Amino acid sequence: MSDNEHDHDFTTGESGAAATYPKQCSALRKNEHVMIKGRPCKVVEMSTSKTGKHGHAKVHLVALDIFTGKKLEDICPSTHNMDVPVVKRKEYQLLSVNEDGFVSLMDLETCDTKDDLRLPEGELGTQIKDAFEKDETGILCTVTAACGEEMIMGWKNMPNKD
Repeated sequence: MSDNEHDHDFTTGESGAAATYPKQCSALRKNEHVMIKGRPCKVVEMSTSKTGKHGHAKVHLVALDIFTGKKLEDICPSTHNMDVPVVKRKEYQLLSVNEDGFVSLMDLETCDTKDDLRLPEGELGTQIKDAFEKDETGILCTVTAACGEEMIMGWKNMPNKD
């Protein structure tokens, strides 16, 4: 027996919250989330095909990556488990937009700031920037997080306090 039998390294210990959980393929539904090719996706189409005498029914899934919008497909036996990502949405107040496209956001519950996200590409990013520059009441950004990735997915004006 070695002397370091009970030496453990806990420096990389996490909170224990998993990024995904298993769910039987046949229990998945349209508009739910699922992992396909290691990416968190939203199911947009699914169909079940019966196979031969001794085969399993197979589920054909068509889903969109929730961060890139890219279409992904998978076929899985209906009795097998697939990973379902834990997807969280949270609203933050937009404090500033830097020249390099990064935003400063404030958590409305804890008042902590978050400075590691970029404005989204394309029309959504332009809308947020324009609304922020006009800024009458403040802007709320909706941030979606899954599997260690985060992205601004929407925005709205803050409600008036009147």
